[in-house]
Amino acid sequence: MKIHEYQAKEVLRKYGVVTPRGIPCFSVDEAVKAAEELGGNIWVVKAQIHAGGRGKGGGVKLARSLDEVRKLANEILGMQLVTHQTGPEGQKVRRLLIEEGADIKKEYYVAVLTDRATQKVAVMASSEGGMDIEEVAHSTPEKIIKVFVDPATGLTDAQAKELASGIGVPEASIPQAVDTLKRLYTCYMETDASLAEINPLILEGNGNIKALDAKFNFDPNALFRHPEIVAYRDLDEEDPDEIEASKFDLAYISLDGNIGCLVNGAGLAMATMDTIKLFGAEPANFLDVGGGATTEKVTEAFKIMLKNPKVKGILVNIFGGIMKCDTIATGVVTAAKETHLAVPLVVRMKGTNEDLGKKILAESGLPIISADTMAEAAEKIVAAVK
Repeated sequence: MKIHEYQAKEVLRKYGVVTPRGIPCFSVDEAVKAAEELGGNIWVVKAQIHAGGRGKGGGVKLARSLDEVRKLANEILGMQLVTHQTGPEGQKVRRLLIEEGADIKKEYYVAVLTDRATQKVAVMASSEGGMDIEEVAHSTPEKIIKVFVDPATGLTDAQAKELASGIGVPEASIPQAVDTLKRLYTCYMETDASLAEINPLILEGNGNIKALDAKFNFDPNALFRHPEIVAYRDLDEEDPDEIEASKFDLAYISLDGNIGCLVNGAGLAMATMDTIKLFGAEPANFLDVGGGATTEKVTEAFKIMLKNPKVKGILVNIFGGIMKCDTIATGVVTAAKETHLAVPLVVRMKGTNEDLGKKILAESGLPIISADTMAEAAEKIVAAVK
């Protein structure tokens, strides 16, 4: 789960990380009022979407008067903001953050994430913070310093100092940088985040350290522990089909291909997608109906897949363990009839009640193509679509 920048800063402030003062807004008038409330003579008008690269896409602008705040808010609010993370279709801007200006002397990058290889938490930092951090990671990875933290002991003062010194924080500001890094680490751990990033972390002219931007991703499996974070969820920023799927406890992710996949089990679903690609086509989705799928669940899964106009065929690949093949077969037949299925459908099922499931499909009167192996199923659906 992702949240907006202004929400991320609210989370950081709870843990004592210093951020600029800012006010979220949903209209142009609110933006002007926010600037008046903040005071000063320079403000930053920031688009709030769940994607990076907003500055490069024209979604972050500096205003030096209230009239300019109004003009920029009017331009940015409602725009279709295209960044390297949104794809060519972009994302509509529905929220703004009006923030006080900052005296930026130097920009740094810091992030915390789990490193599965070492089974530790990686804290990364770079002297090259700002909009081009991806290019830094690609072209000059030596400029990114990492320490690996044992969750049992936490980020030590020595590790935090190693990072702060390594990215060139001035000696006088190192204690504040160490404090900020330790607070960021604590925030990451206690909120069950999967990513906590400050880019840029800035050094101000007076030597203070401040989080100028922030990004969080949270582990969805831990959200039951954090109702205050769930409250930040912005459904406008999420795929409506994925939202619909979650209501029926379906794990669904839209992709760019034209073959819909309905599978039980995440591992089998990924293997199915790989097999489709092996035979020269692209999957239109990841869809795991889980081990306890019902006829109703399968029907909803079909409806969600078929909402995608790119879907030209469907592959159902079921291993009957907890999930019985006859249950899936009944669901497939019901779904095909209810949705008036007009694209090719290939079904491969193995395991519990396999023969009964195949009998249900054969007696349905529907033009369902059967397959015995995963390779055969993928080959048949790719051929049918072509």
